[in-house]
Amino acid sequence: MEKWSAATVRDFRKTLLAWYDDEGRDLPWRHGRNPYHTWISEVMLQQTQVNTVIPYYQNFLATFPTIEDLATAEEATLLKAWQGLGYYSRARNLQRAARQLVDDYHGQWPQTAAELEDLVGIGPYTASAIASIAFDQVVPAVDGNAFRVFARLLMIDDDIAKPKTRQRFTEIIQPIVDPQRPGAFNQAIMDLGSSYMTAKNPDPEHSPVKAFDASYRAGRVLDFPVKTKAPRPKLMPYYGLVIHSPAGYLMVQRGAQEMLTGYWSFPLVLQADLHPENSDATLADDVAEITRRWANDYQIPVDLAVVGGQPVSHTYTHQRWHVKLLTADLPTVPSLEFLPGKWVPAAEIAALPLPKVQEKMMARFAKQQDLPLFE
Repeated sequence: MEKWSAATVRDFRKTLLAWYDDEGRDLPWRHGRNPYHTWISEVMLQQTQVNTVIPYYQNFLATFPTIEDLATAEEATLLKAWQGLGYYSRARNLQRAARQLVDDYHGQWPQTAAELEDLVGIGPYTASAIASIAFDQVVPAVDGNAFRVFARLLMIDDDIAKPKTRQRFTEIIQPIVDPQRPGAFNQAIMDLGSSYMTAKNPDPEHSPVKAFDASYRAGRVLDFPVKTKAPRPKLMPYYGLVIHSPAGYLMVQRGAQEMLTGYWSFPLVLQADLHPENSDATLADDVAEITRRWANDYQIPVDLAVVGGQPVSHTYTHQRWHVKLLTADLPTVPSLEFLPGKWVPAAEIAALPLPKVQEKMMARFAKQQDLPLFE
C-alpha cells in the first residue's frame, strides 16, 4: 500500500475539489444541505442507479415533504411511493427512523455520525454521508465508490468483501478528508467512482487525480479493489396463480414473515413446498396438488391451466425467482374467508403497492392473452 505525505494529501484535496467544483454532478439532493433530503437520497441510492433514483426521490419528497409527513404516513402510501425501487425494508426503516426523530428527538437531527447510527436503518456509510454533507463533520463516507477509488489510488489489497475491511479503509481515509469541506470531499469521491474510476471500463488516463493513482502507474487498475465473489443467488421456482372471477383478479398481501411484506401480488406457491419428499414430481403433479390444497384449505375449487412461455424471472439479492404462471377463470365469486386476499378489477390493480415480480407477471399474462389487461 502506498502512503502519502502531508503535502501529497493537501495537493490531492485541492485537485479533487477543484475538479468537483467544475464538473461535479448537478443532482437534486445537492441543492442545499437539508439532512432529510440527503438521507432519503442516500437510502434510495443503495443498490439503485442515480438516473433511476431521481424521479423516485422527487416524487417521494412531494409525497412526504417533511419528516413528520413520513412518520405519520399510511403504510400503503409509503409502499406505493417506494414501488419499483426494490429492497422494500429500506422504506419501512425510513419510516421507523422518522418516527424516532419525531418522538425521541422532537424532529431535530443528531449531528454526529455516531449519534446518527442510533437511528433505525442508518449504518456507518449513511451516517457519515449525512454528518459530513449536512453538518460539516470531518468523517469519510465509505461506500463502494470510496472502496474502489482509494483501493486504486493507494493500492490497498484488503478484501472489501470482509466486514472488517470497512474499518481499515475508514482509518486510512479519515486523515485525507478535507477538514474545511468534508461533504464536498465525500461527494467528489462518489462522482469520481462513478465516472473515471468505475468498476468496469475505467478511464484512468483522463482522471483528474491520475497523478495520485498508484494502480495506474503500476498498470494494475483492474486488480483493485480486491473482492471475493459472492455466492450466486439461490434458484426459487414458484407458481403464480392468475385467478379471475366476476369480481376481478385474486390478489393477496404478503405477510410479515415473507419477503416483500405488505405488497400485493397474485398468489404465489413455492414449488419445493408441494412435494418435499418427491423430487420426481411433474408439472401435472404440481398442478394437481395445488388444486387439491385450494379446495381443502381455502374452499375454492380451481381448474388450473398452464400459461405458455418461459417462467417470469426476477432476481433479489440472494434469490432468483422463476415463476410459472397458472390461470383459472371462476364462474362465480367464492368467499375468501380462509385466504387473506381480495378480488380486484384489472384496471384497479396498479393502484395497489406492487413488487416488481408482480408487474412482470401481469405483463406476461396480458401478452399471452393478447389483451390490454391491467392498464
